[in-house]
Amino acid sequence: MLLVAFSACKDQWLERTPQSIITETQVWNDPNMIVGLLANYYERLPTDMGLDGNWRNMADYDDAMWSGYSGEDGRNNLTNYATSRWQLWDYGLIRDINLALESIDKYSTTLNTAQKAQFSAELRFIRAYEYFELVKREGGVPLVLKQLIYDYSGDATALRIPRSKESEIYDFIGTEMDAIKDVIGNTGSTTRANKYTTLALKSRAMLYAGSLAKYNNLLPAPITTTGNEVGIPASMATGYYTKALAAAQEIINSGVYQLYKGTPDKGQNFYDAVCKKGTTNKEVIMVRDFLSAKAKRHSFSYDNIARSIREDNLGSSCVTPSLNFVESFENLDGTAGTLKTRTADNSDYIYYTNLSDIFNNKDARLAGTVIFPGSSFKGLNVEIQAGVMVWNSATSSYTTNTSSVLGSAFTDGKLLTGASGPHASIQEVTNTGFYIKKFIDQGAGTSTRGILSDTWWVRYRLGEIYLNAAEAAFELGQITVALPLINALRERAGFPANSLDASTLTLSRLRNERRVELAFEDHRIWDLKRWRIGHVIWTGNTTNPDNMMYALYPYRIIRPGDATRDGKYVFVKLVAPRFRAPRFFQMNNYYSTIPQSAIDNNPLIIKNPFQ
Repeated sequence: MLLVAFSACKDQWLERTPQSIITETQVWNDPNMIVGLLANYYERLPTDMGLDGNWRNMADYDDAMWSGYSGEDGRNNLTNYATSRWQLWDYGLIRDINLALESIDKYSTTLNTAQKAQFSAELRFIRAYEYFELVKREGGVPLVLKQLIYDYSGDATALRIPRSKESEIYDFIGTEMDAIKDVIGNTGSTTRANKYTTLALKSRAMLYAGSLAKYNNLLPAPITTTGNEVGIPASMATGYYTKALAAAQEIINSGVYQLYKGTPDKGQNFYDAVCKKGTTNKEVIMVRDFLSAKAKRHSFSYDNIARSIREDNLGSSCVTPSLNFVESFENLDGTAGTLKTRTADNSDYIYYTNLSDIFNNKDARLAGTVIFPGSSFKGLNVEIQAGVMVWNSATSSYTTNTSSVLGSAFTDGKLLTGASGPHASIQEVTNTGFYIKKFIDQGAGTSTRGILSDTWWVRYRLGEIYLNAAEAAFELGQITVALPLINALRERAGFPANSLDASTLTLSRLRNERRVELAFEDHRIWDLKRWRIGHVIWTGNTTNPDNMMYALYPYRIIRPGDATRDGKYVFVKLVAPRFRAPRFFQMNNYYSTIPQSAIDNNPLIIKNPFQ
């Protein structure tokens, strides 16, 4: 009897369902588990900047600089960009997706045909997204579309796949999106890919490919490899631009998305177009979302809130926009955005009654992106004043007074240095005279350690799609197609209707529209790369104003007896005091180095130029 009982227990023991292991069959027959796996893959998609730790990279280009704690001052002293800076070789994610695609076919028995097709399409989207991130950094990479499984024979030759042509990776992305767009589902989702997300990826990728085909070949010495792992023939540019335009137009013409116009204040409206969460924001196509209710939050607001309105912060004010960037916003009359600080003959300052007056009649996207002197945020005044200038009649000049005590008063009892600076040397207060507003959470307590923020990170929105379509149309010579798209974005920003025409829409202006519309959304560096102008703009020369980060410092004037000047404000332009090395982008920065370990493991992997 004991032997029979023991035998029965043994059988039951061996046949028990594991409590700590999820089997392949369980996963691929449970839609909830599959969605959980997809969430993991979405989270692993790379960006150069975002709302987690890599937001610091916003301070490394020319739209902003570092004003935070001194431990990161190296961002203001980048003598060059490392050739490995944008390196990416994440075939771990590619393998996981390939495994998932094969497993759905192998193990799914309870999912219906539509479910299998939808999940497979979503996995293919994520894989194509990852390949786009790879190709824009490394050029052509090995195109691996199935698991590579070693047979332990001692011969790994079959697992060694050479790099594809750069164009082949872009072609793969385009054809994959065409194949899955009508079966991917997820209608209305902003966090999971749907038909319009596939079109957005195609639009962006094809635009990049078209730019590379055109502008790389216009270089005196085009960057290429013998097998075109790097380098796309110029003859392919038109085809790519045509595909980019068609994909963007399909999104625009669908009517599913609209440019956000929910707030009368045009500056606030632009901020809301990017940051406002919820179904009323029909501009956003796809985001990486955060949710306080699930304890999924980030510290971007905590680390970047303006100094004088921070809450329980130990630090703040890290990424601060540059004057260079602020002046890239045009005036509403269409003139250049250069701020007027001196008279035409340079004999005197221009005196402003209010701090914000110097920014009057500016492109409203500035107010939606940047906190500038005279601004408020969260209903609070952001006190920005560098100091006081006192007129010395004996020398017919001003004496400048500042203080290392933020928020301090001058001898007349009025403000000396603002509680939000700017200041030349204090950390965690703006060094440029500006603060970032885009992506800073307006909610109460969102810059505190206990609450933090769940503002979303935008991957795709309709504003970019308009710009993609306009640029592709412009490159194809279809000016009448490009104009209404650009003018729609400008009109939303306060410009009059049809502010540009065929004579005023230039390539330079179109590129500037991308800069001001998409600032801090992870586009600037990639645009300069694909246009092949990074080395032209950032030359490493201190005399080149594009290379140095500039600041704007406001001062209150004390000049008794002169009613036209006393109590007014003047502004001083200067190189931001904590900024050290000019921006320097070199030819070897257009493509990142491939990890040596990848080359060692696979002799078929050829190195990138300049590596």
